[in-house]
Amino acid sequence: EFEYVNQNKPIWTRTPEEVTQEEYGSFYKAITGDRDDNLSVKHFKVEGQMEFRSILFLPKRADTTMYNKEKKTNIKLYVRRVFITDKCEELMPEWLSFVKGIVDSEDLPLNISREMLQHSRILKVIKKNLVKKAIDLFTETMEDDEKGKSFYQNYSKNIKLAIHEDSTNRSKLVKLLRYHTSETGDEMCSLDDYVTRMKDNQKDIYFITGEGREALMNSSYVEGITKKGYEVIY
Repeated sequence: EFEYVNQNKPIWTRTPEEVTQEEYGSFYKAITGDRDDNLSVKHFKVEGQMEFRSILFLPKRADTTMYNKEKKTNIKLYVRRVFITDKCEELMPEWLSFVKGIVDSEDLPLNISREMLQHSRILKVIKKNLVKKAIDLFTETMEDDEKGKSFYQNYSKNIKLAIHEDSTNRSKLVKLLRYHTSETGDEMCSLDDYVTRMKDNQKDIYFITGEGREALMNSSYVEGITKKGYEVIY
């Protein structure tokens, strides 16, 4: 008699409710080789004109090779549970190179070539959805104070780069930015937070730019504004 030695379905084919955090953690380490746990995870399925499943992971720490153009992408491409490649640059824009995970498409052909991948309409739609879900993942992560600080410390440069490069998602990305102000001390806040604290008679948002927070704090310009009771963004 034949005996099944692996009765588990691939983790991404199960629903998120069926998968434990320990299983996500083990899978993350298996596909990335990272010894640390992931910071957060997004597990989803897209249906409609095409169908694919994906799990996206946010690493705790930024990879030192994140901006190395010759490194492999961090997204592994599968077609109907068959591994195709981990060198598909068309799956993610460069500013999202730190996100790791897998994509399993039901619509791409199993024998798809490198040239076909470069011009695939299906891949373009998958990429659009991955970017959208990645931003959702960042937004959810920022809602947790501790995780949000870790995320921003490691990846704020990527978000700022994305604001310049991704006009489609710019309005969502700017909400992830955080600033020091004359009122927040060592903490950082969003622009929305600043607006909620504006005085009733305050018609403008005050900000100052410079080489460092210490220099800005001691600026005579800032002192003039704060004496009037207004908050200044550094």
